Amino acid sequence: MWTKHGDGKHLAPGEVVRPDERLSWPRMVGFGAQHVIAMFGATFVFPLVMGLDPNVAVMMSGVATILFLLIVNGKVPSYLGTSASFVGGVFAIRAVAGGDTAGADAVVTGAILVAGFVLALAGLAIHFLGVQIIHRVFPPVVTGAVVMLIGFGLAYVVADVYWTQDHWVALVTMLVTFLVIVLFKGFVGRIAVLVGLVAGFALSWVLDRLSGPITSVLPGANLRDAAGNLCPVEGTYCVATAFPHDRVNLDAVAEAPWFGIPDFHAPDFRASAVLLVLPAVIALIAENIGHVKAVGEMTGADVDPYVGRAVLADGAATMVTSAVGGSPTTTYAENIGVMAATKVYSTAAYYIAAVIAILFGLCPKFGALVAATPGGVLGGVTVILYGMIGLLGAKIWIENRVDFADPVNMVPTGAGIILAVGPVTHLVGGGFTLEGIAFGTIVVLGGYHLLRAISRRTPEPGASVESTAGKGAG
Repeated sequence: MWTKHGDGKHLAPGEVVRPDERLSWPRMVGFGAQHVIAMFGATFVFPLVMGLDPNVAVMMSGVATILFLLIVNGKVPSYLGTSASFVGGVFAIRAVAGGDTAGADAVVTGAILVAGFVLALAGLAIHFLGVQIIHRVFPPVVTGAVVMLIGFGLAYVVADVYWTQDHWVALVTMLVTFLVIVLFKGFVGRIAVLVGLVAGFALSWVLDRLSGPITSVLPGANLRDAAGNLCPVEGTYCVATAFPHDRVNLDAVAEAPWFGIPDFHAPDFRASAVLLVLPAVIALIAENIGHVKAVGEMTGADVDPYVGRAVLADGAATMVTSAVGGSPTTTYAENIGVMAATKVYSTAAYYIAAVIAILFGLCPKFGALVAATPGGVLGGVTVILYGMIGLLGAKIWIENRVDFADPVNMVPTGAGIILAVGPVTHLVGGGFTLEGIAFGTIVVLGGYHLLRAISRRTPEPGASVESTAGKGAG
């Protein structure tokens, strides 16, 4: 299925490993492991935020990735992890459900399954109506903006969640990753993210023994209300407070069994809940298109014929995962960032990553070990990955010569990026909110077309996308 690239060991300057190529299998296992590490933090954290089982989410992300690669015929290398676009809608559903956690879980996954079905229908429409509809709806100024706000819109995760847990470890991890990427041109340099994570993990363990526990905030831990009391009731306004803790806590690893079946459950369908999550479909369509465009930019391939398939595949994957109690899926910026850093676009790495993720889902002990990666370490790595994917958006603008002297291009793009980076929260009504990446995406897309219609301008030509065909990421 995959032809060996060169000698399977080395890449000459300027070379890339195409989706249908591979390096030696031991090296591909290393790249697959790196993709697992890159996706694991968000894929594990967002289900926790939404109140869903993270082990189910991790295992089903592997199933979803395999399904995605099959539907796109291996032409769009990408990993499907947990989508953050549904968080606002899920919060609204749980607020209505009150203390009925089990019932709310089923209603949440039922609503997500219907949203996945709508997303799949949108993918079918794009596929059969042709890529021209994408050129009209998502011209380069919009796709570049979506790619950029997806990357930069995750900056708050680094700033508020990871970096503050241990800023010195985060800084050292970032610098180690910098150096490995630049100084090592061979295999080591191409797994720089994994090397940085291992180095940061080891440093954290050493610091625990040399300097003792660190005092910082762990999200979701030691929740207290405004009066400083431990939160006695679920739903009370709570904030995470700083307290002493080890950087590396392996208690969960020791307690977790080696093998265990995740906690599957069936969905429950409620029309009121479906309405709360449907707006996320708009953001997911743009997000998927942005990711596919980013992959096309890096691989130098014409991926336009597979845009519809990619959207359809994400919708189908979301339906499959939510049918057993899993999380909504999306193509992952984190893994696109890994490809940008390594120049290895082989789908073999993603199949390997998917299998590893499935095994993680079936082995709580391994899942607990990866989940024990200190937040500071994740901060040092994600700041690189999110930044790289954000700058790919700028690359799309440059290669398509987007004119920002034109206010139709500049105004909604600037506004959307700021809303995403904020992240700004907008209360729509009835407990439903739009925020961050989803809000910014809608403003960029809707604002551009509204201003273009008012100014009676014509869409940017579809040929602008063709101008990038055949160009690599370098």
